[in-house]
Amino acid sequence: MPYEHTNDLIRESSPYLLQHAHNPVDWKPWKPETLEKAVRENRLMVVSIGYAACHWCHVMEKESFENLQVAEVMNDGYINIKVDREERPDVDQVYMNAVQLMTGQGGWPLNVITLPDGRPVWGGTYFPKDRWTNALRQIGELFEQQPEKLREYADKMEKGLRSLEAIIPQTDRTPFSFLQVRNAVNRWKNNFDKVNGGPDRAPKFMMPVNLSFLQHYIFENPDKEIEDHLDLTLTKMAYGGVYDHIGGGFSRYSVDAKWHIPHFEKMLYDNGQLVSVYANAYAVTGKELYKNVVYETLDFVRRELTGEEGTFYSSLDADSANENGEVEEGAFYTWTKPELQKLLLTDFPLFRDYYNINDHGLWEKGNYVLIRNKGNREIAEKHGLTETELSEKVAFWKSLLLETRTRRSRPQLDDKVLTSWNAIMLKGYTDAYKIFGEPSFLEAALANARFLTGSQLRPDGGLYRNYKNGKSSINAYLEDYAILTDALLSLHEATLDEHWLMTAKKLTDYVFSHFYDEQSNMFFFTSDKDLPLIMRSIETSDNVIPASNSIMATNLFVLSRHFDERHYAKTAEQMLRNMTTNAEEHPSFHANWLKLMLYHSSNFYEVAVAGENAIKKVRELNRNYSPNKLVTGATGDSELPLLQNRFVEDKTLIYVCVNFSCKLPVGKVSDVLPQLRNNP
Repeated sequence: MPYEHTNDLIRESSPYLLQHAHNPVDWKPWKPETLEKAVRENRLMVVSIGYAACHWCHVMEKESFENLQVAEVMNDGYINIKVDREERPDVDQVYMNAVQLMTGQGGWPLNVITLPDGRPVWGGTYFPKDRWTNALRQIGELFEQQPEKLREYADKMEKGLRSLEAIIPQTDRTPFSFLQVRNAVNRWKNNFDKVNGGPDRAPKFMMPVNLSFLQHYIFENPDKEIEDHLDLTLTKMAYGGVYDHIGGGFSRYSVDAKWHIPHFEKMLYDNGQLVSVYANAYAVTGKELYKNVVYETLDFVRRELTGEEGTFYSSLDADSANENGEVEEGAFYTWTKPELQKLLLTDFPLFRDYYNINDHGLWEKGNYVLIRNKGNREIAEKHGLTETELSEKVAFWKSLLLETRTRRSRPQLDDKVLTSWNAIMLKGYTDAYKIFGEPSFLEAALANARFLTGSQLRPDGGLYRNYKNGKSSINAYLEDYAILTDALLSLHEATLDEHWLMTAKKLTDYVFSHFYDEQSNMFFFTSDKDLPLIMRSIETSDNVIPASNSIMATNLFVLSRHFDERHYAKTAEQMLRNMTTNAEEHPSFHANWLKLMLYHSSNFYEVAVAGENAIKKVRELNRNYSPNKLVTGATGDSELPLLQNRFVEDKTLIYVCVNFSCKLPVGKVSDVLPQLRNNP
């Protein structure tokens, strides 16, 4: 179809950038030539950052960026740059830090005005049209009349950003203790929501890294309060509207404290991590609810987020068109009572009770979000059914409503492929395979691993960040290397294929060559091959995705045990020492560092399996949750340090070791499991 306006974003592959390619704003992508143009012409820049599934990004586009008067102000006074935060997390990180310093909060869309050299002087998140244009005019006038004031502010902001990122190497060599972790967790307990699970605030993010750490913590140190908190959290999330009861998978967050009403966008990274969390929870508890969440979420990923090459797409939008053709949030996922009555007929009263088609589940405009608040046994007894009969009805409802939903206008798919997010899903599939032994889970994991190491791994040993339409164009970040390494270590444990372990080591060595900061003993987010931004960030705080440095430090710890590599071990220890105070004082944003502290303060076991039945033994071992170990093995002779001289003809032996000091080998997995319990 013909468009009245087309800008430079038309040549990009990112769905988010392409959404803005026909705005009257003269958008340009973040590229060297754009930045050079700003300096050459001495023009201020607007840097506007968002992502394809972002609801408020769409709102601001419709109100401001599609408006001719707003576009005129922007085009006359500024060079305007659009950034997909998922493709360029390095750019997003710098300007998000700046806006948080300016305003005390952040989010997306992220809109920043910068000097021609890229240093920020003003910014925020969503702005109504009038406030946006007024700010543009005022800052433009100030730049013309008193540019020194903006430069002075930019100088102060730059100093603030550098101090924010400063890492001071810690020299204390006191051994880590479990008491440090316990004290941090006890402080954290004060922020637990005792009624709904998760953190005691709204909006409520699921924070899988926190759930994963707490699972590990109670394995090492049984704690009934945390055990109950985890069960409450996982159950409430699986019952809440934040979970898609019809199609599987989780939305990005809940806007309320009860997990009831989701922000309806679905992100690959949330679902990949939550598959791991729920699979491990099932291994410990045997709760059928947790197993169903894993299978339904992976079915959603297979059905809606999987590409032909074994790739995984990034997200589904929150917005779609309703039956009247109006675009609104949640239209694809919500239901009206008349609609459900027509579909379910005599089953409607039971369905109404099961999914709360009442004031509890009512959202807005007569639309209901499906929410559970009772278990199957309670509902079945109330309605005179067996649990089997109820389960059969629920399966029928889901099939019927899913088929009905396919006829609705679908949310937009962000079909770009990101290396780190794919690796998160790769690990989710691998972890699910370990627990459930489902062959299709391993097939999906292997297909993705082959893609990432075949198409995203360059001949020089470096990675690409993105992939779309057969092309990769962005140099990868520390996040990509760290998460892929972690996933490949897990895949080695599931398959005993030495290739995945050696690839993990090669990626780690590349990271040391191109990301390591000798001054702080941490790793920069960007490679030394990337064009410099106004500063080079070091990411340390865990968020919806764990910090790249916390993942990298954990990888180094594990790889040091695989390869008896002391340099890896020393670096991991120093990184943890640098972050110990932050982890103790702010545990909910440093859970992955606390996990590493558990590795250091309790026994960490190396389990080596050698013999013709090694794979069978490892499958049996992997069905059990024991997060304080690594697993390796071979069906024959191996030169890996943990497997040298372990192979004995006609036997399959399991060695349990700590720092390469091994107990007598055993032949049964049941004899191994008691050896993996620590007593802090």
